[in-house]
Amino acid sequence: MSEPDFVRVPPVEVTPSSDYVQSLARGLAVIRAFDADHPRRTLSEVAKHTDLTRATARRFLLTLAELGYVRTDGSVFWLTPRVLELGYSYLSSLSLPELAGPHLEALAEQVRESSSVSILDDGDVLYVARVPVRRIMTVSINIGTRFPAYATSMGRVLLAGLPPHELDAYLDQVHLNMLTEHTVLTAEQLRAELDRVREAGYSIVDQELEAGLRSLAAPIRDESGAVIAAVNISTQSARYTATQIEADLVPAVRATADAITADLTRTRSQSPTHPGRSLV
Repeated sequence: MSEPDFVRVPPVEVTPSSDYVQSLARGLAVIRAFDADHPRRTLSEVAKHTDLTRATARRFLLTLAELGYVRTDGSVFWLTPRVLELGYSYLSSLSLPELAGPHLEALAEQVRESSSVSILDDGDVLYVARVPVRRIMTVSINIGTRFPAYATSMGRVLLAGLPPHELDAYLDQVHLNMLTEHTVLTAEQLRAELDRVREAGYSIVDQELEAGLRSLAAPIRDESGAVIAAVNISTQSARYTATQIEADLVPAVRATADAITADLTRTRSQSPTHPGRSLV
């Protein structure tokens, strides 16, 4: 399967500081060259994907192999499970996925649709918890999957919850790609949609990420009321019209978001020994 267009989001342009370590950035780029559609790559493919010379890509791959993060048979390379260690410290510190899990299971059972929780990360939604019911997209969704925030219901909930200056910065740099014929294509249209989401308290996205896919999301908040995550359900357009989603599914999703919010607030208030612990 070729890499779908909607997961290739142009990176935000960042001017490296004097403390920027280019070799570390390149090593991480080599790791990110492997994904579900490309679990194995040749040296030439890695070099092309990362814009590195073959010699440079080879040094990074062999270093990663010595450290146990990559394996090779001499012609192709692939990641090992040790790569999971790179994100384990972060994910293991989160109470959000484990707190959200039972609520997502109850939601999925109630509405018979897949449910997920994501956070906002560098202009993308990043899945941190998920309960699948059926596969309704052309790509698999797992923990760690990313999609462009502007074209997803969870992304719009998260963007609508940003402080004004952060939202302005996002809208100034985002590239709005036409993922389907329904995708919002201007920053002005997106801002207007985010205003509606902020006022309504939920977002419905109708076939903007993928044709035939409708999704609904509501915000998860911290004790101050700030939006820190989003919960959603996704369904096929043949199962629910946008009007039916609003009438039949919005109450369930908002109730789930509120329940997760309550659990997060309760957990923080009862954890005096971890006052600074990140929940997301």
